[in-house]
Amino acid sequence: MDTITMKKYHGLGNDYLVLDPNKNDIKLQKRNVEMLCRRNFGVGADGILYGPFEEDGKFRVQIFNPDGSEAERSGNGVRIFAKYLLDEGYVKEKRFTLNTLAGDVEIEFMEEDGSKMRVNMGKPAFAGVQMPLVGLEGEIVNEHLRFHDNDYNATCLSVGNPNCVIMMEEVTPQKAKELGPYVEGASYFPNRTNMQICKVIDRENIAIEIYERGAGYTLASGTGACAAAAATRRMGLVDKKVTVHMQGGDLVIEFGEDDTIYMTGTVGTVGTFTLAENFFA
Repeated sequence: MDTITMKKYHGLGNDYLVLDPNKNDIKLQKRNVEMLCRRNFGVGADGILYGPFEEDGKFRVQIFNPDGSEAERSGNGVRIFAKYLLDEGYVKEKRFTLNTLAGDVEIEFMEEDGSKMRVNMGKPAFAGVQMPLVGLEGEIVNEHLRFHDNDYNATCLSVGNPNCVIMMEEVTPQKAKELGPYVEGASYFPNRTNMQICKVIDRENIAIEIYERGAGYTLASGTGACAAAAATRRMGLVDKKVTVHMQGGDLVIEFGEDDTIYMTGTVGTVGTFTLAENFFA
């Protein structure tokens, strides 16, 4: 096998490897994803961004979780991939459209080096059929749902991927790690779900801890931040501009007049990795 090289970036500590099929002779498989993401035996990452592929004049990216499953969308992932496209000369414009499994996102670079950007993430969908949900009807907004023999106030929505936002008076990494597996795999969610436990600080600030489907506990999540901001806004608890505080850092979420979500955040570059020739042997 020819030498495989990848770049690694992080969005507020949520790290991804970018594997470019135009520069590497490899067809990404579930086993490869799992091996690369293992922190003790591989390079280590919260996921892999595979692309770019060009279709109809747009760049497309595939997003993989550490367990090899494909994600519909990742807020940090799309920012990271946009930064990669700029770094490698694929895009030169300040604004462009990137296609994901969940559809298009519009990206605007706010710094010349692409380290900060604003992303149009589309509109949140609260209808259960779009997550989808099983055994629940209509919109689930601040409703009692049962996980691991306890009731929680939960809001279910899609921001391109499924999310369950649970309101708490105190949010900690330990609570997210303990509850996350039960929420992710609950029978309500046939496709599993991402979970955010959320505390409202004031009308312009919320704090969340995150447990991601197929990845586990993560320091930050772009779609998770969008979901939590949209849920608390739907409940009337926050204003149109919300700073979402996470262990890895902050994202600013703004809502347009039509409830379109705009996410503003940064991307950090980690480095370039070259795999050992026998890594996949």
